[in-house]
Amino acid sequence: MTNPLIEVKNLKKYFSTSSGMLHAVDDISFSIDKGKTLGMVGESGCGKSTTGRALLRLLEPTGGEIYFEGQDLAHLNKKEMRKMRKELQIIFQDPFASLNPRKTVSQTILEPMVIHNMYASNKERQEKVLEIMEIVGLAERLVNVYPHELDGGRRQRIGIARALALEPKFIVCDEPVSALDVSIQAQILNLLKELQDRMGLTYLFITHDLSVVNHFSDDIAVMYLGKIVEISSADDMFLKPMHPYTQALLSAIPVPDIHYKSERILLKGEITSPIEPPKACRFANRCAYAMDVCTKNEPKLVQLEPGHWVACFLHSDEIEE
Repeated sequence: MTNPLIEVKNLKKYFSTSSGMLHAVDDISFSIDKGKTLGMVGESGCGKSTTGRALLRLLEPTGGEIYFEGQDLAHLNKKEMRKMRKELQIIFQDPFASLNPRKTVSQTILEPMVIHNMYASNKERQEKVLEIMEIVGLAERLVNVYPHELDGGRRQRIGIARALALEPKFIVCDEPVSALDVSIQAQILNLLKELQDRMGLTYLFITHDLSVVNHFSDDIAVMYLGKIVEISSADDMFLKPMHPYTQALLSAIPVPDIHYKSERILLKGEITSPIEPPKACRFANRCAYAMDVCTKNEPKLVQLEPGHWVACFLHSDEIEE
């Protein structure tokens, strides 16, 4: 990665529970180049969405550094962070729950402009609303329509329009198509790609669907129980997955061929608790290749090939001490 817009270093987000500290995001680092997409994948509960929210400080990080264009967001005060909100936006997973049912399409898109005092007059703002609606594929006749009157695809277009209202540079896409029909998913993904090409947007694309992330992302980070276990270019991840967990995820992708012999890797064993986890490999209990060292030490994320990072003791012989 040569021109990072976002750099995350040792990001942590812990939650206090009656049983101890839940390590939702535990000391992860990554960067995203300007105009590119990093896909973040993993099982439900692995910390993907928490990472996105902590990055935007919708959840306050427990520790770590978050650099946007070289400025550390983690240490900005509320007033300074409010100014940065214009540059950083999010598209939520549920296109209905994330919209105010009492606001029309135009009011929803207009609201962030009013809050941030954008444009000199209300007329200019209204013109901008119509412009954004056209960009995201919402007909002008829907300007005074409420969310419950629309289908899921149009609701998600409203969410995208709201995110674009402040002309941001970086958008967290938090499973933006998982609640939509398959046919609508393709339309929304194509729209997001067109917007990226047109506006030079940078995305963190969070999803559990590897078949989607392969076509949409430049790089992919695989998370497991709060840790990034592998990160590489999308092509390398699918051609040469190195971590056993990544290999299991890829084996689960459906192949539309009745003659294809499935070689799915079934994971067995108990999932490690994310509450006060041991200093060991968190995947060891489910890994077919687990060794003694895996239960005694925690593997570090190490670069094995240019741009391909893996946290696994299986590749220790390839790691220069």
